[in-house]
Amino acid sequence: MSLETISTSVEMTERLGEAIGKVVCAGDLITLDGDLGAGKTAFTRGLARGMGLSCRVTSPTFTIVNEYNDQQGVPRLFHFDTYRLSNSDDFYDAGLDEYFGRDGVCVIEWSTVIEDALAKERIRLLISGNGETRTIRILYSEKYASAMQTVRAEMEKEGMHFADISM
Repeated sequence: MSLETISTSVEMTERLGEAIGKVVCAGDLITLDGDLGAGKTAFTRGLARGMGLSCRVTSPTFTIVNEYNDQQGVPRLFHFDTYRLSNSDDFYDAGLDEYFGRDGVCVIEWSTVIEDALAKERIRLLISGNGETRTIRILYSEKYASAMQTVRAEMEKEGMHFADISM
């Protein structure tokens, strides 16, 4: 299943992330792919806010993974940037796959680098463009159909329009 939408601002991209953050659960995987400056980290800032996290979200480009905790100090969001990895072997060698078994949501920027290490059951965002206008394609399995309809309804109230697309 897939949807496509246009975000006309960084704030709208963050709001989309926030709406998705309200419907994800521990153990969920979200992958983000797009050009530099396309809004992957902006989306993740909103996602964290939607999950009820009040942390400052920054790009994990140099650290590979950032952990964001809830108010009790429990890690709930694991934000990866795999841009600097060569392939999934690097991911496994660093033990990063162990995060998938932890009680949190994993968000992976530049996921195509480690595609063969990822579960097929996930929410996948393909973001193109930069600056103010971005095209966002959201691909998801049946598991997420109800949640994505909730996200769509919430965002349409804010003026974001979606098209159902087939892949």
